[in-house]
Amino acid sequence: MLVLALALFATHPAGAVTTNIFSTQFEPSEGYSIDLDLVGQNGWQGEGSGGNGILTNFFEDRGQQAYLGYFPPNTNDDQLVVWRPINFTPLAANLPVVEFSVLMSIVDSSNTNYDNFRWSVYNTAGHRLFTLDFDNYELSIKYLLDGSTNNFVDTGWGFDPDEVYTLLVRMNFASNLWNAALGGELIVTNKPITTTGAAPTLGDVDAVWLVFDPDAPGDNYLLFDDYRIAAEVPAPPRPRMNLIERTPAGHVFLRLEGASGVRFAIDATANFSTWTPLRTNVISDGFFDYLDTSAAGLARRYYRARWVP
Repeated sequence: MLVLALALFATHPAGAVTTNIFSTQFEPSEGYSIDLDLVGQNGWQGEGSGGNGILTNFFEDRGQQAYLGYFPPNTNDDQLVVWRPINFTPLAANLPVVEFSVLMSIVDSSNTNYDNFRWSVYNTAGHRLFTLDFDNYELSIKYLLDGSTNNFVDTGWGFDPDEVYTLLVRMNFASNLWNAALGGELIVTNKPITTTGAAPTLGDVDAVWLVFDPDAPGDNYLLFDDYRIAAEVPAPPRPRMNLIERTPAGHVFLRLEGASGVRFAIDATANFSTWTPLRTNVISDGFFDYLDTSAAGLARRYYRARWVP
């Protein structure tokens, strides 16, 4: 008499499914020229005045980079803002989590005047949602939320001029929360994207040069590269698969429990090297059932569940 050996696995999803919304490395192959300002190239827009453009090999072996600052703004100007319109609606696209990443460095002043550089996130209506500020005098990092009563808050973290960092800003528009990491260190955790009920959309992520003293601007500047905005569907929670029974005919009755509305596949194997898909279904009311009639007569069979985006 054959004995059916059963092992049930509810595999944790490997990760979210990511969709690229916009990315650039500011390379000649993308149409960027070192002879022109960044503003006006490939859809980049700007407001204010001052230095901006494309440099070559300021990040070693990284080709071209964009920059903001160095050359002073016009008289009575105290800032320059550059952005590339994105105009993305995460919830309507069913991609509620948006991640902005950029390679950045604040190159120090040589004239003893120091300014602020910022990344500001706006929605499609032009409403500023939040800002991350890098103060090149204090070498501190602060954040600012929207709303008239919100002031800059010190993160307790700093940065080193001329050091190259990866900045990662992760925004969950479904839960209205954002986080930021610099160089792999979490510097802002679970702050509201909006405190005013502003539309949960992404218009643009702006690079900002704010001159501390318009009569004495620094020749510091922000270098940035590998500018990327991506959106994703978060991986669902791990499901649970249960053996309900093995029928007298040798069929195997399985129940997969998990979050409703999530689609999972059930696979089977006898050797853990070749898996055969058996059933794909959306969980409804917390579970779905499957009767494996192909298990009859098998000495052993192993099952797993996997997320199907």
